[in-house]
Amino acid sequence: MSKRKEPSNFNVWRSYSDMMAGLLMLFVLIMCVTLFQAQKNYDEKIAEQEERIAMQVQYTNELDEKNLTVEEQQQLLQTQEERLNAQQKKLDEQTAKLAEQQKQLDEQTAKLAEQQATLNEQTAKLAEQQATLHTQEEELSAQQNALQEKEDQLAAQSTTLEEQEKQLTDQSTTLKEQEKQLTDQQTQLAEQKSALDEQTAKVKEKQEQLDKIIGVKADVIEALRNEFTSHNINVDIDAQTGALLLDANVMFDRNDSTLLPDGESVLSEVLPIYCQVLLGEEYRDNVSEIIIDGYTDTDGEYEYNLELSQKRSLGVAQYLLSIAGQFLNSSEIGLLQEKLTVNGHSMSNPILNDDGSVNKDASRRVEVKFRLKDEEMISEMSKIVSEE
Repeated sequence: MSKRKEPSNFNVWRSYSDMMAGLLMLFVLIMCVTLFQAQKNYDEKIAEQEERIAMQVQYTNELDEKNLTVEEQQQLLQTQEERLNAQQKKLDEQTAKLAEQQKQLDEQTAKLAEQQATLNEQTAKLAEQQATLHTQEEELSAQQNALQEKEDQLAAQSTTLEEQEKQLTDQSTTLKEQEKQLTDQQTQLAEQKSALDEQTAKVKEKQEQLDKIIGVKADVIEALRNEFTSHNINVDIDAQTGALLLDANVMFDRNDSTLLPDGESVLSEVLPIYCQVLLGEEYRDNVSEIIIDGYTDTDGEYEYNLELSQKRSLGVAQYLLSIAGQFLNSSEIGLLQEKLTVNGHSMSNPILNDDGSVNKDASRRVEVKFRLKDEEMISEMSKIVSEE
C-alpha cells in the first residue's frame, strides 16, 4: 500500500515545486518589468533634472553677463518657474502613461500564467538577467551618486544666486547714495560755475585794463625808438622794459664816479630825447618814475661797489638836472625832479656770457628806465590771470 502512494506524493511535491518555481519566475519577471519601467522613469527624471540644471546655469550666466537689475532677475525667475511648471506637466503626463503601462502589465501577468511551461525553459535566461540586473543596480547607484552631486551643485548655485541678489541690493543702495552725491556735486558745480562766471567777468575787465596799460608801455617804448632813430642815434633800449643801457666804461674811469667828457657827451645826446618823450604831454600822466640804476662788476667788496654804483647813478642824475633847462621848460623840470629816482645795485644782476661766466665789461653799466603809474596793478593782474 505504501509503495503505491510514494509516486503520488512525489508527483504532488514535484508539482508543488514546479508551481513554486513558476510563481518565483513570475515574481522575478514582474520585478524585472517593474525595474525596467522604474529605470525608464528614472532616466526621464535625470534628463529633466539635467535640463533644470542647464537652465539654472544658463540663468546664472545671463545674470553674470548682463548684470541684470532686481526687476529683470525676478522676471527671469518667473520665466524659469513657468518652464519648470511645463516640465512638471510633462512629468505628470508620463506618470499617467506609466499607470497605463502598469495596467497593461497586469494584463500581461494574466497571460504569464498560460506561459508556465515556457518559464521552465527560460530559467537559465533568468540567471543571465539577474546578472544584468545586478549590473544595472550598480549603474543605478552610480547615477544616484551623480544625481546627488548635481543636486549639491544646484544647491551651491542657489546659494550663489542669493549672494548675487544681496550684492545687487547693496549695489542699488550704493547707486542711490552716489546719485545723491552726484546731485550735491551738480549743485556745488552750478554754484562754482556762477562764481567762476563772475570771476571771469572781473578778470576780463582787468585783462582789458592790463592790455590798455601794456599798450601804453609798448607805445612809450616805440616812441623812444622812433625818436632816437629820427636823430640818427644808435642806442640799446630793452624791448620789454624800455630801459636805456649806458656803458659805464665810456662814462667813468675804473673805480671812479666822476663823469668823463666822453660820458657827458653821450648823456647830452641820449638823456634829452629820453626825458622829452617821457615828460611830453602824451605820456607824462602815465609815468610814475624815471629811474637811474648804477651797477658794477663782481670784483671787489660789495659795500665798496654799492657806494661806487650809487655815486655813478647820482653823477648821471646830477648831470641830467644840470642840462635839463636846455630841453625842458620849468614845469617839465619840476616833473623831472618829482619823478627822478637814483639807485645803486653794487655787483647784483651781472651780465653773463653765453657760457655762464660774468661779462665784467658789460656788467659795469648805468641803466635809465621808467615805471608807469599802473605797473603795480599790472603785476597784480598778471598774477590773477596766471592763476586763472
